[in-house]
Amino acid sequence: MEKRDIILFDGVCHLCQSSVQFIIKRDPENYFAFASLQSDIAKHLIEQKEMTEESNSVVLIKTNGKSYKNSSAALRIAKELKGVWKLASILLIIPVFIRDPIYRFIAHHRYMWFGKSEKCMVPTPSQRRRFLD
Repeated sequence: MEKRDIILFDGVCHLCQSSVQFIIKRDPENYFAFASLQSDIAKHLIEQKEMTEESNSVVLIKTNGKSYKNSSAALRIAKELKGVWKLASILLIIPVFIRDPIYRFIAHHRYMWFGKSEKCMVPTPSQRRRFLD
């Protein structure tokens, strides 16, 4: 399997599932691979990166070994997407101590606002090769 950046996401969160579908549609070159945070592989990667704190939202693990979470992960993901979504990465100039509280507020309320599934997202057969677990 070719080496790709890995996005870890909350597999039971409707907002997160929709975000994965959004990314897949704007990532025609398959730059990203995915794993739900509930999976064994994600738990292993988080432990390996020593990111146990606040690992309940999006995590981006780059092929160069660097990892990002929260707003930094989301904006670095946007940077790799096709179209105008790359422009969102300009928000990386805003300090993390400003960006992350906004991100965490949304993440904290995501189940209430967008809902939660009983089971993790199941990718379609055509998407299956992009998922690690």
